[in-house]
Amino acid sequence: MITLSIIKADTGGYVGHSSVHPDMLAAAQDALATAVSDRLLVDAQVASCGDDISLIMTHEHGADAEPIHSFAWDTFQRTTEIAKRLGLYGAGQDLLSDAFSGNLRGMGPGYAELEFTERPSEPVICFLADKTEPGAWNLPLYKMFADPFNTAGLVIDANMHAGFRFEVYDLHEEKKIWFDCPADLYEMLMYIGAPARYVIHSVRSKTLDEQAAATSTQRLSLIAGKYVGKDDPVMIVRAQSGLPAVGEVLEPFAFPHSVAGCMRGSHHAPIMPVAIGQAHPARFDGPPRVTALGFQVRDGKLIGPRDMFDDPSFDRARSTANEVMDYMRRHGPFEPHRLPLEDLEYTTMRLLEERLAARWEPMAPAPLPVPAQ
Repeated sequence: MITLSIIKADTGGYVGHSSVHPDMLAAAQDALATAVSDRLLVDAQVASCGDDISLIMTHEHGADAEPIHSFAWDTFQRTTEIAKRLGLYGAGQDLLSDAFSGNLRGMGPGYAELEFTERPSEPVICFLADKTEPGAWNLPLYKMFADPFNTAGLVIDANMHAGFRFEVYDLHEEKKIWFDCPADLYEMLMYIGAPARYVIHSVRSKTLDEQAAATSTQRLSLIAGKYVGKDDPVMIVRAQSGLPAVGEVLEPFAFPHSVAGCMRGSHHAPIMPVAIGQAHPARFDGPPRVTALGFQVRDGKLIGPRDMFDDPSFDRARSTANEVMDYMRRHGPFEPHRLPLEDLEYTTMRLLEERLAARWEPMAPAPLPVPAQ
């Protein structure tokens, strides 16, 4: 069994929240190289999307392994020190604790981990997103693994015809449920259509009895009790041979669907699929970005990455995202561009409610009707 882990954190933005400084990426890559040399890791690469550093690692320790999470924590501490030295914005923003305590759950960094036995050919797509939240993966994962209009294999591949099982988390109640699709498809859509609360955590093939996808589901605001930055989720999807083909995995992003995030994490905006070199959101901290790094995994080695969205066939999605961004921005502070009030709980909204509470008063009673003459 091999474990593929993506562990990410925002430890300082360059400039503002737009990108990662090259010195921070170099420090992370040096740490990964040492970990591979010391045989903690089988292989590893560093990547970034917006102001987030992602450590993409293969190893044999399994998910939630203390040595791997501790290594990532120490690496992010190193990049935080560089960010502080350079005066970068939000240095150490995602590190919500002063000390590591076993694994990264509840500590700020996001992570997606997937354990599997390598097939003769093992194509994997690592998706990195910036300026959005974990629920941004709900629609693409539904399309990849449950929508025959997106994934022809659901109809014509015998190994996919039985469908997939979706593990969905309720982030508010800290509960989870499995949906067996296609039988539970309508029930699942009722929940995952509310991505601020319900998020797809993993997907399993019923025919192969193997995990096909994993996502990060950490919500920083729910952990910290206040707004400390958007969650900027990551996702791992295996492809081919009884799973969606690479083209079926990428196809959902030809539609730049609306996600929560963008400026101050408080707006709806279209998610834009971009090449790695364009993953630096600047306009109103957006539009939110997603990159796709393709790898062939062989004996635990990461062959790649191939920049999957560096393709003119996604130009229309990028153009549409810019048009939608124009439309949404014209709403200014009004919904549906700004998130609804219940999703602004951890911004200034709570402080405003406290400060203005005494100024609210009952509405005057309606005047009595005048009797007819």
